[in-house]
Amino acid sequence: ASYSTLRAARDGLLWLSHPVTGVLGTSGATPDSRRPETVLERYDLEKLRCEELASDVGGFEVSGDGKRIVLRTRGKLRVVPSDSRVPAGDDDHDGDSSVTVDLSRIRRILDPAAEWRQMYDEAGRIMRDNFWRPDMGGVDWDGVLDRYRPVLERVATHDDLVDLLWEVQGELGTSHAYVTPPGGWRDDSTRQGQLGADISRTDEGSWRIDRILPSETSDPAARSPLTAPGVAVRVGDTILAVDGQPVDPLTGPGPLLTGSAGKPVELTVSPVDGGYPRHVVVVPVADEEALRYHAWVADRRAYVHEHSGGRLGYLHVPDMVGSGWAQLHRDLRLEVAREGLVVDVRENRGGHTSQLIVEKLARRIVGWDMPRGMRPYSYPEDAPRGPVVAVADEFSGSDGDIVNAAIKALRIGPVVGTRTWGGVVGIDSRYKLVDGTSVTQPKYAFWFEGYGWGVENHGVDPDVEVVVTPQDHAAGRDPQLDEAIRIALASLARTPAKRAPEPPGM
Repeated sequence: ASYSTLRAARDGLLWLSHPVTGVLGTSGATPDSRRPETVLERYDLEKLRCEELASDVGGFEVSGDGKRIVLRTRGKLRVVPSDSRVPAGDDDHDGDSSVTVDLSRIRRILDPAAEWRQMYDEAGRIMRDNFWRPDMGGVDWDGVLDRYRPVLERVATHDDLVDLLWEVQGELGTSHAYVTPPGGWRDDSTRQGQLGADISRTDEGSWRIDRILPSETSDPAARSPLTAPGVAVRVGDTILAVDGQPVDPLTGPGPLLTGSAGKPVELTVSPVDGGYPRHVVVVPVADEEALRYHAWVADRRAYVHEHSGGRLGYLHVPDMVGSGWAQLHRDLRLEVAREGLVVDVRENRGGHTSQLIVEKLARRIVGWDMPRGMRPYSYPEDAPRGPVVAVADEFSGSDGDIVNAAIKALRIGPVVGTRTWGGVVGIDSRYKLVDGTSVTQPKYAFWFEGYGWGVENHGVDPDVEVVVTPQDHAAGRDPQLDEAIRIALASLARTPAKRAPEPPGM
């Protein structure tokens, strides 16, 4: 299993047992379902057996004599024996043996100016000790800190400090030098509800549904409210009221959907083909990103299929973490079975899985599995049958830079589009300052054949440069995708895709 925090206690050993789950967090019945809990376990060295002491544990520490532990669970801090199960709930059933610490009585006095001075110096030390080059790339780092230090005396808010740290770390001229304030604030009661649709105002002042985004059943976050069973709302219908409140002709239904995310809402809808208004109940979503992303991918996949006569497959890789790996595999087997493949890494947010992506794209077919009554399978599976063309843009960054550099270095195929972002000195995000502010240090530099150290602050140049102009964007044109299709089809004309052989004797 997945274990951490091994500690010795009286007559036993303690550790945390973490649930083995997918990184996407989509294993529950709904996206909001509670994840499996981390459990505190104890191995008794006398009885030679393991037992569970507590569930939903955030962390623990053992006392000096090993008899007691301080346990953080469900937002509470408790002091409990190290050799017995912790009572469930918030009540302390064992008298003095189990005590809940009243954190509400804690008082602390902070001197923000002194805290900010300490944070400034600590951020400087952490950067000095972790930057990828010990000589700080030739930058006089102590001199930089001294030059900006007078500004520190004029910092009046935490936002000012964050801006100052950005400027200081920016003197190194290296990517991934981030400063992120702690926490955040969100009031669920005011979350804006979204209907998963494009809505516009007509000349008469009514609000018409122009497009309903389809659900993507393989992604629990991509739920389309207007396509739920029993809703039966269609394109062209108009929304007259929300929960009985008439829709304002100027502001539309948006203000009436404030705070409605995840809650049932009644819409009064006028059908496009006439008739009496209908009342339907929908559950708006808080975020349409997943819906709109999957619709965007589906539109481009259909475009590639249509304009290649069904000969080319299309894959988009949005990032180089678990979500991008999942997106790649949603349609990999079907798309890679076509004669050629367009791999779109535009707006790739980066991550750490580019090696896995490149490994898939670099596969070459050396054999076929020919089951009776089924279609042939290539060996290895998920290998392109023909040409691979990558599409990149200025928003392909970090591991999105790296994947394009690797595609070119390994001669997997040409890269079409514009020069990539140019940030390949990576981070591990280990450090936070005293108030929880996160600071990162560019630590993991990359060298590539044909580029040396030059991808950082430059990016990867495409083999064929194609710029999407504002006019193209406004008109819905995608010249980069058009050029990728043209190149792939031209390659197929020169070198046909690999096909399974005919069985012997037939």
